[in-house]
Amino acid sequence: MNLTSFTSLSWAYQLHYYLCFRTHRCRNYLQDASSDLAQLLAEICGRHEYHLLDFEPYTDQLRCLLSLQPGQNVSKVVQTIKSNASRELSIRLELPKPVWGRGYLARSTGRMRIDAVREYLASQSEHHGYASRINPPVYHYRASERRELKSAHASFDLSHHLVLATERRQGFFTSERGKSLCDYWLRVAEARKFAIDQISVVPDHVHSVVRIVPSMSIEECALLLMNNGQHLMGKSSPEVFVKVGINRLWQPSAYAGTCGEVTTALVKSWLDSTAREE
Repeated sequence: MNLTSFTSLSWAYQLHYYLCFRTHRCRNYLQDASSDLAQLLAEICGRHEYHLLDFEPYTDQLRCLLSLQPGQNVSKVVQTIKSNASRELSIRLELPKPVWGRGYLARSTGRMRIDAVREYLASQSEHHGYASRINPPVYHYRASERRELKSAHASFDLSHHLVLATERRQGFFTSERGKSLCDYWLRVAEARKFAIDQISVVPDHVHSVVRIVPSMSIEECALLLMNNGQHLMGKSSPEVFVKVGINRLWQPSAYAGTCGEVTTALVKSWLDSTAREE
């Protein structure tokens, strides 16, 4: 069965990331650079369509909270900020190059903590009224062990709640098809170096918690899952497409929200409090 691949998506999203990077050899380059950094960050973020939620400079490091778009990846964002700020700071303050050290820290935050997202996924049977059925058309997966992801010169934890809906919200998935989809997605994740921590499949949509490396955007991850899932279902269950009257598995849209051990509000409050202490 020939199904057209997805190449772009429309999005509902809330993607917040806490980033921290240090000066070269932790030198006190930023001791008198607060006003210059504030102006620079505003210029850089505006030019590249990053939304700067908050930031706090220290003498030897910069901590910031950014809202990004689904097609933007953290690695490129950090590289862009560091390279542009380094060039301008070396001119304005006559700082020696390189201004920044090689590594960085990146953490996802969000409106909800990740524990709350996990509980929401686990309750999908009850939420959609399937729990009372003898054979509910639902499949749940949760990883027994946390798969480690690696990226050179970065310490990171980038978790996302990703939701995909079937075309016209048609009831395509049974528990058996949900398991097949899940098993296939796990193989895709292993091959493409991202991780799926949890999946909840109901007939017309799928919730998942995915972790990505900094060089991958959540849009790239979603397209990999959608296209590979559609390929599998088109090969294994072509008759279901005909039965429910659809010519593609997914709607060309998705929801993605970052989540983490702490919320965005808590990180923002912490940055503001450290600024007042200074």
